[in-house]
Amino acid sequence: MLNKIALVLLIIGGLNWGLVGIFEFDLVAWLFGGATSLLSRIVYVLVALSAIWCIGLLFKDDSSEYHSYQH
Repeated sequence: MLNKIALVLLIIGGLNWGLVGIFEFDLVAWLFGGATSLLSRIVYVLVALSAIWCIGLLFKDDSSEYHSYQH
């Protein structure tokens, strides 16, 4: 469940950065009252923590999960 939450937050962050890059529009800042507002900063930190969490998923050995579903 934590992996899915982290993935959703990374998708939100990625889409927000896409908007910033293409349209110079920060949706998170717009929704929460500016890039320096407390709520915007919380969202940015949660996205960053999700990215850190997902780094670990790159190195996770999924072969044991695959084999457990085979039996």
